[in-house]
Amino acid sequence: MRKKFVAANWKMYTNRVGAQQLAADVVKGLAGDDRVTVALCPPFPYLAFVADAVKGSKVVLGAQNMYPDKEGAFTGEVSPTMLLDVGCTHVILGHSERRHKLGESDWFINQKVRSALAAGLQVILCVGETLDERKSNQTDAVLDRQLTQGLVDVAAADTPRLVVAYEPVWAIGTGHNATPEQAQEAHAFLRRRFGQIFSEKAAVALPIQYGGSVKPDNAAILFAQPDVDGGLIGGASLKADSFLAIVRAGIS
Repeated sequence: MRKKFVAANWKMYTNRVGAQQLAADVVKGLAGDDRVTVALCPPFPYLAFVADAVKGSKVVLGAQNMYPDKEGAFTGEVSPTMLLDVGCTHVILGHSERRHKLGESDWFINQKVRSALAAGLQVILCVGETLDERKSNQTDAVLDRQLTQGLVDVAAADTPRLVVAYEPVWAIGTGHNATPEQAQEAHAFLRRRFGQIFSEKAAVALPIQYGGSVKPDNAAILFAQPDVDGGLIGGASLKADSFLAIVRAGIS
């Protein structure tokens, strides 16, 4: 059975003191319980502070993005080796906000995925359709393109370090979320397609998170779906009590 994985994406929120306190509250609330894998992904300036707050706990540290090169004249960017240096084990790549607000292409996201894996990071690859794409029955085509192009030239040996997050763009920060049935349908499609790219064994082992207005009151029913293996949590991860409630919903 796949272990549930719940990651907190704090986006461009918190400050140093707030980030440290939020991380400490999550660690305290979990009290060493590791039945669900938990990752905290703060903004870049607070990674080192959150690393200190989670040190010695079961909580892992993730970044929200990275640049594919190890170093160079890339003003304002952060490399995978820098993330490792401050204690990151995970990185979120291909988030819809970077695809649609910052114009990141499938090709560029694939460069990041390959670079992150080569450096030894675990990758949370985000995929998801817009409202217009769903209305025009393009969901499967969009998910297929984003998944397959995001995984170009990824070795089968690296699949244990991959996580896929399905985030319907129309359900992020809108208060709307996919029904459990819609989430399950998309997750099942992604698992089948991943199996075709790599192997059925790799697909069975792949954690697939749901990201799209997950709250304490809907987490349990979403996580109960057979192909939903946890969540990539945005707004609800900014308060320890709501985030911990979502994590506990993943304990079966």
